[in-house]
Order: sequence, then structure tokens, then C-alpha cells
Amino acid sequence: MGNACVMGYNTWLTLKRPLPNRLNIVLSRKAEIEGQESVVVCRDIESVLSIAQQREGDLYVIGGAQVYQSFLADIEKWLVTEVPLNVEGADTFMPQNYLEGFEKTSSLEIGAGLTVSVHTRGPS
Repeated sequence: MGNACVMGYNTWLTLKRPLPNRLNIVLSRKAEIEGQESVVVCRDIESVLSIAQQREGDLYVIGGAQVYQSFLADIEKWLVTEVPLNVEGADTFMPQNYLEGFEKTSSLEIGAGLTVSVHTRGPS
């Protein structure tokens, strides 16, 4: 069945089309989205998690800030791309202490000053 990604409505708007080769889940209480293959709109977190449990593959939370915050308790692993860039006037940020309880398990430089690190939830 493959991987899926979940995002908020504003993140969906920035994509302009579904991400390929995965189910695109848009989490929005109100927004209506034109029906498309590989796109599902969910009104609440429980619906997203129910879909994820019925599928094989991973569920990737790709933003925005409220969606990250909503899934903090359910995330098992963070894939964090560090971009050496300061954005003036930025208004969206990761939740404070989002890596609390996680251990950095690997890191890879992928070029152009970008680093991807993997953080896995430690034992509770």
C-alpha cells in the first residue's frame, strides 16, 4: 500500500499537486479540496491515525506547525533537514522541545550545506 504523508491545508496549498507515489492526507476541519486520486481529507487526528493503521508503510508528518504539534505524542522518529539559511520574517516554527525524549541516531551531509539527521524516540 505504500507510504503516506499528512499535512495541513496551508502546506497542501504550497504543493499545488499531490506528492507522487504516496497517499496525501490533508488535515483540515473546514477546507474542501477537489477530489483527486491519492488525496484524502481528514477532519481530525484520529481519522489520520486510523488510516495509517490500516496501511502498510510509514506515515510522514510534513507540516505545518499545528500539524507537527498535533502529532507530537505519536511521532516515533524525526527526519530533520538542517538548512543553513535565515529567513527574515519567518512566522512558522517547529514546536519547542520537539526533540525532547528523542536520541540522535544518525546524521548525513547531503551537499549544499544541508544535513539530515535521524532522531528516534528513546525508551519511556
